[in-house]
Amino acid sequence: MSGGAASRGPGLRGRLRRFRPRTRPRYQGPSFNRLIPNILTMLGLCCGLSAIRVALDAQWEKAAVLIVVAGAIDGLDGRIARMLKGTSRFGAEFDSLSDFLCFGVAPALVLYMWTLHDARGLGFAPCLLFAVCSALRLARFNAALVETSTPALPLTGPAPKPAYAQNFFTGVPAPAGAGLALFPLFATLTFTGWDMPGLAALTRHPALSGVLLVVVGGLMVSTLPAWSFKNFKVPAEYVLPLLLGIGAYVAVLLTEPWAALAGAAFLYGGMLFFSVRSYTRLKREAEAMLEPVVVAGGEDKSANG
Repeated sequence: MSGGAASRGPGLRGRLRRFRPRTRPRYQGPSFNRLIPNILTMLGLCCGLSAIRVALDAQWEKAAVLIVVAGAIDGLDGRIARMLKGTSRFGAEFDSLSDFLCFGVAPALVLYMWTLHDARGLGFAPCLLFAVCSALRLARFNAALVETSTPALPLTGPAPKPAYAQNFFTGVPAPAGAGLALFPLFATLTFTGWDMPGLAALTRHPALSGVLLVVVGGLMVSTLPAWSFKNFKVPAEYVLPLLLGIGAYVAVLLTEPWAALAGAAFLYGGMLFFSVRSYTRLKREAEAMLEPVVVAGGEDKSANG
């Protein structure tokens, strides 16, 4: 009888066990959403490396586009990390290393291979200085992260600024510095497309790129206040003109991309003056509000008496 029972196979309990839902194993680690910012940072790093690669083949248009794309990605990964609550110490360090290569090394090497190599050893000095200034700026930011981190808040950011300084960077940020440094390349590609060889040769002169690299490198490590546009509030009456202006710029960017990029770099450089003036005015107003009120004691006492 035991053999017959064995031949009939498992009993009812065994058959029901097959339909029991299986428990899925729980894995330890961050969710995929929190990895998205690091993935974007890695894509930006790949764009910077690819820009150097195509510059070796004298494909200047592709190199410029890749650096611009890396800048756009850099503007997104931090915001997405804050939205997804995926900020981490690893992400901050990874982003700094990516910024150093994409906006410190890649623009300098592209400009050197494009025009500064004509000046030989003298032409490499501005490229070296620009990359060093980019590294110093990012190291200063990382040092601020270390000094302000606590066990309860593992990643708090740089030291808190006064209220009037919340909308300002300390020095020109690395992506904007790369855009300013690449202005000669943008302008040369624009004049070449417009069939203006004289202006194209003028903007391609090694002296222009060399001086610009030195100046922009100094601006990146300086304490110059530069608008960040993160918490910038637009008055209601300027919303419609701003949207129309953005639409017009996108139209120009699609039809004349190099002229649009050169114009953006030129406008940003000009805005630094107004940024400093705005910061000085806000600082003066904040200090005036904190000044103690001095009361003429003798006159008040006599009036009260």
